[in-house]
Amino acid sequence: MDALSSAGSRPARGRLGALSSGAQAPAAPWARFSAWLECVCVVTFDLEVGQALELVYPSDFRLTDKEKSSICYLSFPDSHSGCLGDTQFSFRIRQCGGQRSPWPTDDRHYDSGAPVSLQKESSHYFGYVYFRQVKDSSMKRGYFQKSLVLVSRLPFVRLFQALLGLIAPEFFDKLAPCLEAVCNEIDQWPAPEPGQTLNLPVVGVVLQVHVPSKVDKPDCSPLKQCGHKNLLPTPLVLSSVHELDLFRCFQPVLTQVQTLWELMLLGEPLVVLAPSPTVSSEMVLALTSCVQPLKFCCDYRPYFTVHDSEFKEFTTRTQAPPNVVLGVTNPFFIKTLQHWPHILRIGEPKLSGGLPKQVKLKKPSRLKTLDTKPGLYTAYTAHLHRDKALLKRLLGGLQKRRPPGALAALLRTHLLELTQSFVIPLEHYMASLMPLQKSVTPWKPLSQAPPQIRPFHQDDFLRSLDHAGPQLTCILKGDWLGLYRRFFKSPHFDGWYRQRRKEMVRKLEALHLEAICEANIETWMKDKSEVEVVDLVLKLREKCGHRATSSP
Repeated sequence: MDALSSAGSRPARGRLGALSSGAQAPAAPWARFSAWLECVCVVTFDLEVGQALELVYPSDFRLTDKEKSSICYLSFPDSHSGCLGDTQFSFRIRQCGGQRSPWPTDDRHYDSGAPVSLQKESSHYFGYVYFRQVKDSSMKRGYFQKSLVLVSRLPFVRLFQALLGLIAPEFFDKLAPCLEAVCNEIDQWPAPEPGQTLNLPVVGVVLQVHVPSKVDKPDCSPLKQCGHKNLLPTPLVLSSVHELDLFRCFQPVLTQVQTLWELMLLGEPLVVLAPSPTVSSEMVLALTSCVQPLKFCCDYRPYFTVHDSEFKEFTTRTQAPPNVVLGVTNPFFIKTLQHWPHILRIGEPKLSGGLPKQVKLKKPSRLKTLDTKPGLYTAYTAHLHRDKALLKRLLGGLQKRRPPGALAALLRTHLLELTQSFVIPLEHYMASLMPLQKSVTPWKPLSQAPPQIRPFHQDDFLRSLDHAGPQLTCILKGDWLGLYRRFFKSPHFDGWYRQRRKEMVRKLEALHLEAICEANIETWMKDKSEVEVVDLVLKLREKCGHRATSSP
């Protein structure tokens, strides 16, 4: 271990990481590695100090003491989970301070082409965990307990779970040399390019993935199995880098999906109490993804423990609960978070086939601090009527043993179309606030900004729903007006509006600059003084400079 942890900024490439003849080395150390991962951590259980960070690789990557502590505690299931064997789950922690990598990357190219929901995190880290706990008489405690953790700012849960499934068993067998070779291999991967299908070789396997682009159609997978003839071995094709199987994740809550979708849309505080970190993290990630293509603008923690540095912040009763979705496994949280408005208690997963018992809506007053039964404890009343036809199709498909992928696609399509039906009227109204292109003229005067985007008036928007509302694309009935009114108060409306307005301002500036470029400047200069001409040149330089720096 010592040899690995002191390997320096750029270890010599091992056999698996050898550069092919004629290949060009990266411009900066670990440039390609850091396009995918921040670092790899190994967490072990020390009998005297508990969870301990055994190593961070590459060793140059600097984690704060708070981040190290969070990673240590979140990389092990708590004692209530009783996880034996191999367990995979994920967590998300707040980044302390700014960029601390010695090999900083420019995320603008990736972010400019990626969907907003898949852009790199700027203030949080994801941790993807492979935990092994097996009996081992040679250990003082009687068990071998160790976690391999991939730390990244990319929300590619499916890709990193698959990667861990390949490298973790090898690592637990061969330890440090294997990890060094794997990191060298990842450092030869092409950067994540939105819209591209990439082949990613690691430990003798080629993972083939499609990196989503903002121009991809959200209801279909554009992945094409290409280049198989020239690749040995045949690639392991991942249908998605980020999408979980929604049907599997939502099996115990299918009857409450409509209500949960509304709670996520409104950014409501929610606690998910699950029997294991795997169920907890997958449920939280599934919930936060069900409002796509909207970006989930609230905080969320797929797995959270009492040792987390934000524990006091999230559990205080001196102020309203924050807009956070918390995934927990310790029943202690039922007592600590009793004042939260929505608590989802999930039971043990059903081992045999068939649908698990569905959670029911229950009043918060029925919440017990001990032995809380599964249910969605909330006083919230859904604005929209439940889609009984969807539930019937899902249950029918399960009884007829339709492929799980087909049921997951059916559920994802339903939620996508529901979100789109909600967002489309907002998009149409927002587009109507854009000034007409003919009003964008070069000399009016140049010192002024282009025509301004008109303000968003909520009452005007609500009146527009009579003829351009969600009823045009969605058959669900209910109080759509009430749902929009609550949405206006949520972090998601603020996030959506800021993003759309930013895009529109950029478009206006581009149109203004285009009008200036196409104008006949000689005609304009005929009756202008030298001072006015110099002023024009300075303003043009300022606009061109601003355009260059603000472009992604």
